[in-house]
Amino acid sequence: MSAIITLTVPELRRLAITKQFLTADEKPPLLDMVQQMGCLQLDPISAVERSHLLVVWSRLGHAFSEDHLNKLIYEDRSLFEYWAHVASIVPVADYPLHYHMMKSYPRLSDDNQWHQNFANWLAEVESGDLPLSQYILDSLRENGPMNTKEFDDPDGRWRRERGWSSSNGVNHMMDVLWTQGKVMVAHRKGKQRYWDLAERCLPQWTPREDIDADEVTYRALPRAIKALGAATPQQIKVHFIRGRYHNIQENLDRLVAEGLLVPTELVDQKGDYYLHVDDLPLLETIRAGEFAPRTTLLSPFDNLICDRDRTEMLWDFFFRIEIYVPKDKRQYGYYVLPILHGDDLIGRVDPRFDRKTNTLHIQNVYAEEDAPKTVATQKAIAASIKSLATFLGADTIELGNIPQRWNKLSQYVG
Repeated sequence: MSAIITLTVPELRRLAITKQFLTADEKPPLLDMVQQMGCLQLDPISAVERSHLLVVWSRLGHAFSEDHLNKLIYEDRSLFEYWAHVASIVPVADYPLHYHMMKSYPRLSDDNQWHQNFANWLAEVESGDLPLSQYILDSLRENGPMNTKEFDDPDGRWRRERGWSSSNGVNHMMDVLWTQGKVMVAHRKGKQRYWDLAERCLPQWTPREDIDADEVTYRALPRAIKALGAATPQQIKVHFIRGRYHNIQENLDRLVAEGLLVPTELVDQKGDYYLHVDDLPLLETIRAGEFAPRTTLLSPFDNLICDRDRTEMLWDFFFRIEIYVPKDKRQYGYYVLPILHGDDLIGRVDPRFDRKTNTLHIQNVYAEEDAPKTVATQKAIAASIKSLATFLGADTIELGNIPQRWNKLSQYVG
C-alpha cells in the first residue's frame, strides 16, 4: 500500500478550488472543463439565472455565452442531459457510466410504498392496446422533437392518480423513458424541453460499452476524486454519479493497489481520504505557495459546495438553500450566492434579477465574522457583482443592505 499523505484543510481547499477551475488560472475549453467536472447540475429556478449557467459564469466570467454551451449540447451533441448529481448536463464521452442505470431502470422494491404506487401506475398505463410508452415513442418517431404538451390524452386515462400524486402521465412516462435512455432532450425553447428518440440525439461516435456496476464505480471513482481534490467515500457518494457507486470500498482498494489513488488523511479531521496520483504535482505547487486566487459568486448548486456537510467541514460555512422556507423565516434569502474569495467563503449575497426592468437587485450582502475588511476585498466583491450584472444583461445594479465591515461596497459597485 502507498504511504499515506497528510493534507491540511487549507491545502485541500486549494486543491478543490483549483480542480473546480475557480482560480485565476487560464481555463481549458468549455467542453474539457465540463468533462473534468463530470456534470453541471440543472435546476429550473431563475431568480437570478439557471444554476448550470451560473456555474459556468463563476468560472469563465461574463465573457461566457449561453449559446456556446447550448451548441455543445444540442448541436455538436458532445454533452447531453441526464442524471448525475441529479438532473444534469453530462459528457457523451461518459455514456457507458450512465448506460448501466438506463438499462436497469426502474428497480422497484416491494417494501417501499412509493415504489408500489409507481409500479401500479406503470402497469396500468402500459396495459391495453396502446401502452403509453409505445404511444410516446411512436409519436416522436413520426413527428420528430415534441414538447409533452403536444401529446394528446383526451380521456385522461394516463393521468397519474394513486393518492401519491395527480398529474400529466405523459410527463411522468417521459421521465421514465429519459431515465431508460430511450428519449433525450433534443433542444429547448426557454425552459421547455423538446424530446426526441435517443437514437436521433446521440452522435455516431458515442461509446457503447455495456459495463457492469463494479466497472462503473471503478471508472467513476477517479473522476469524482479528481474533481473534489481529495475526498472520503461518503463525500464521493454524493458527487458525480450520486447514489450509484457499487462496492465503493472494494474499488477504492483496487485503485490504491494499482497506484492510481493515494490514501490520504486530513489534519484534525476524521475519515479516510483519497487523492489521485495525477494531482500529486499540483499538491506540491500548492505547498510551494503557487495558488492564483480569484473572487466570484457561486450558485447554490455549484459543484464545489453541493455537498453541504463537506462545505461546512472545509470552510466552517453553514449553507442551506432557503427556497422552501417561508419568507419571514429565512435567515439570508430566497436564492443566496456564497462569495468565494481566494481559498475562503467569506460571505453571501441575496440577489434578484428583474427582467422587466433589467435591474440586478442585490437585496442583502452578508459577511462572515472573520471576513477581511480590506479595500481590495470590497473591490473584488464589487467586480464580481458587476460581472454578474453584465452576464445577465442588467442595465442597473441596485444595492440594498450591506454589512458595516464592507461599507465602501456601494462606492465600488457604482
